[in-house]
Amino acid sequence: MWTQYFSVASVGEALELLAQFRGKARIIAGGTDIILELERHQRSGVEALIDITRVPGLDNITLHGDQIRLGPLVNHNHVVGSPQIVERGFPLAQASWEVGAPQIRNRATVAGNLITASPANDTITPLMALGAEVTLSSLEGERTVPLSAFYTGLRKTVMRPDELLTSITFSALSSRERGIFIKLGLRRAQAISVVNVAVVLSFDGDSVRQAAIALGSVAPTIIRVPVAEQSLIGQPLSAEAIANAARLAAATPSPIDDVRSTAAYRVESIRVLVSRALKALAAGTEREGWPENPAMLWGDQQARVTTGLAASQSFNGDARPIEVTLNGEKRRIASGQHKTLLRFLREDAGLPGTKEGCAEGECGACTVFLDGAAVMSCLVPAPRADGAEIVTVEGLKQGDQLHPIQREFVEQGAVQCGYCTPGFLMAGAKLLEEHPQPDKQQIEQSITGNLCRCTGYYQIVKAFEEASRQ
Repeated sequence: MWTQYFSVASVGEALELLAQFRGKARIIAGGTDIILELERHQRSGVEALIDITRVPGLDNITLHGDQIRLGPLVNHNHVVGSPQIVERGFPLAQASWEVGAPQIRNRATVAGNLITASPANDTITPLMALGAEVTLSSLEGERTVPLSAFYTGLRKTVMRPDELLTSITFSALSSRERGIFIKLGLRRAQAISVVNVAVVLSFDGDSVRQAAIALGSVAPTIIRVPVAEQSLIGQPLSAEAIANAARLAAATPSPIDDVRSTAAYRVESIRVLVSRALKALAAGTEREGWPENPAMLWGDQQARVTTGLAASQSFNGDARPIEVTLNGEKRRIASGQHKTLLRFLREDAGLPGTKEGCAEGECGACTVFLDGAAVMSCLVPAPRADGAEIVTVEGLKQGDQLHPIQREFVEQGAVQCGYCTPGFLMAGAKLLEEHPQPDKQQIEQSITGNLCRCTGYYQIVKAFEEASRQ
C-alpha cells in the first residue's frame, strides 16, 4: 500500500505535493479505482496518496452562461441529483446513474472516471458526445484539453504526473438539442459496459443540423463515428435514415473478443443501440424511465464537503493516530494508517460487524456511513476517517432498541447465512432516513450494491417494506 498519506486543505498544497513526488504520488478523490489497484499490486511505484476530499468548492456543479462546469470532486450521485445536468446535460446524468450502485456513486468522481481512461467507463462517452474539455493544473499553470485529444491509447492520457484535473466543462444543451445515453451490460446494476452509446443531436425544425455519436467499449478509447454522424445531417430522422446511420456506426470500429462479449456481438450491439437511441430521440422518449426521486443513500449533506481542513495533515507510518467519531463515540486509534477503512474498522477499531465479502466494491457487505453518506468501506483509505463521523452496523441499535430495519429482518426471516446482512441493514437504514415510506422501485435502487446468495431478496424487500410502515 502507500507509505505516506496527505490530507490537503487546498489545491495549491496538492499541486506542491505532486511536483515534489514526481510521479510517485496519486490523487485520492473517490479512490474506487486506485485503492483496488494498490490492493491488487497493479500500480507499482506509488509512495504517497494525496487526499483532496476535504477541499471546499471542488464538488460544485455550476452553470456559467451556456457552459456547465464540474469540479474534480463531483461524484456520480451529484450529477444524478443536479437539475442543471438533468435538464441540459441529460446523457451525462443517464450515464452517471448507470455507474455502480449508490455507495459507489457517493464516492466515485466523474473526473476519476475520465482519468482512469478505460474504454468501458460510462461517463466518458456522453462527455465526448457533448464536446467536453478538461482543465489540467500544475505549479506551472493551467492548460485546457478537449476530451477528444485527452486520450492517447488504452488507459493512457496526456496528463503529466504533476497535474491535477481541476474542471470538466461542456456546452449545455439548448432547446434545439437533445441527447441520450444507452448502456448494454450483463446485469441490471454494477455492470461494466459491453457496449455503450451516446448520441447528441441538434435540430433545425425536423431536420438534423449537427450530430455526435460516441461509442464506448468497442475500441482502445472512446470513439466518435463521423461517417454515421454525417449521414444524418440535413434530413429528418426517418426510419431509413436511422437504419443507415446505425449500419454505418456498426461498420466503423473493430472491437475485440473478451470475457464480456465477442467482437461480432459488439458490432451487432452497436447497430441495435444506435438505432434505439435515434428512435428515442425521434419520438422524444429519451427521458422515459428516468427516476424522478431516486434512492441516493447520500445523507443530509448529499455527500458534499461541508467543512475544510485548517491545515494539511500527513500520516507517515504510525506517527499520527486517527481521531474519529465511531458510532457517536470519539476514538483515538494509533494504528491502521496503511489499511482500507474496512480493515481499520475490523482490526484496529474492534468493530467486526462490517463484513468483507469481495473487497472490491461489488457486494456491499462492508457498507458504512462516512460523514452521513453510505459508502463501500473496502474502497476508502483508513486515514480518510480522521476527523470524520462513521456509523457501522453496531451503531444502528439505540440503547436496547433495535432499528426498525433490524427488527424486520428478524421478523420476516430475511437472514440466512447472515454474511451480507450488515450491508443490507445499513442500506435500509439510510433509505428510510431519506425516504421514510419508499416505494418498491426506491427499495430496489437502494440495494443494487448489495448482493445476497441465500434468500433471493424477497424477504429482504419485505423487511424494508414492513420497516417503512413503522
